[in-house]
Amino acid sequence: MASTFRELADWAVAFAPTESDLRLARTALTDTLAVTLAAEHEPIVEHTAGLPAALRWTAIGHTLDFDDVHLPSTSHISVVCASATLTVGGGDREFLAAAGVMARLGTALGWGHYQRGWHATCTAGAPAAAVAAALGLGLGAEGVLRAMALAVPAAGGLQRAFGTEAKPLQVGFATDAGVRAARLAAAGASADPAALDHWFDLVGGEHGLDLSGPAVPDGLAVKPFPCCYALQRPIGATRLFGPVPLDQVASVEMLVEESTLQPLVHHRPRTGAEGKFSLPYAVAATLVDGFPTAASFTDAAVARPEIVVLLDRTAVRTRPGGSGVLAGDTTIEIGLTDGSTTRRALRLPPGHPAAPLAPDELVAKITGCVGPERSRQVATAGWAEAARILAEAFPPDTAVPESRK
Repeated sequence: MASTFRELADWAVAFAPTESDLRLARTALTDTLAVTLAAEHEPIVEHTAGLPAALRWTAIGHTLDFDDVHLPSTSHISVVCASATLTVGGGDREFLAAAGVMARLGTALGWGHYQRGWHATCTAGAPAAAVAAALGLGLGAEGVLRAMALAVPAAGGLQRAFGTEAKPLQVGFATDAGVRAARLAAAGASADPAALDHWFDLVGGEHGLDLSGPAVPDGLAVKPFPCCYALQRPIGATRLFGPVPLDQVASVEMLVEESTLQPLVHHRPRTGAEGKFSLPYAVAATLVDGFPTAASFTDAAVARPEIVVLLDRTAVRTRPGGSGVLAGDTTIEIGLTDGSTTRRALRLPPGHPAAPLAPDELVAKITGCVGPERSRQVATAGWAEAARILAEAFPPDTAVPESRK
């Protein structure tokens, strides 16, 4: 049997982007840069001070959980692959090749891998980051393959970290490991490529990847709301009600497929970070705020009296089974104090590749992240400019020997 990873390395080195691939890269870079800068006042900025760029920029970029998602792989592709690309001075081709590797690896690992508690952004992300960095460093297929093999020991990450700072940090660790592995491969470090396929088998991967089609099969979902992707649809469904007088809400019931709750590990959140992974809180915050923003996911926001009252009146019902965070649809039913009920259902959340954000909605997101004065700079920044912006905002440790940059 041919090595899955050797095929991926050959594909990545030979990859040539199409115009549609380049448009995806443009949106991914803009979105990633915006959500990273939006986190400038988060504690993780101080906690990662002095750490390498790949780790720091990835962790900061993922801390708001506002970055894009690849649904078939259940992974956050751009924050990993863009950060790795920016770290080594790469561009569209390096990003897209790495994103293609990550999308295919994560998809091959499958829902069962995620269901067992793995964080696919880390497991698929470390080898993908190695691809971005190895290509940026000018390595050929053998070098890319060794870089991926050297990154595999860091291909871990657990969902129990969700709702804590460990989640963005473990994604940063995976990205940094991939970049570090590529630099070691460029310096001549050896590795056994067979370890890649052995690891792939251990974590349940399926060989025989489909390398045809666009760089990122099925595209990327851009989030309008700064929280777990599994909450984008419930928030969207709740917004279909329009304004609801809170003093008339007697009950709120959510009906979802069981699988959609996999990453939603906090029922009664105690912190804003936990609120990003809480279905009852996301719906309650939408009823209170209308359009949840970063201000909806602070410690103070979670503790609001009106939120506590709504959570006491909230119930979650599940349909057994499902596969993925978008299995079935989401139905929200609100019971009113006059005895009447009203219901809304939603199949695709806003920002899904089949229901993408309109250009003005994407502009509104960028402006909300960085403010009107910086929004144009972010929207038009290329790879070199984005790296400069991030280096100024979040200076990394630069103690990497010139021979390995």
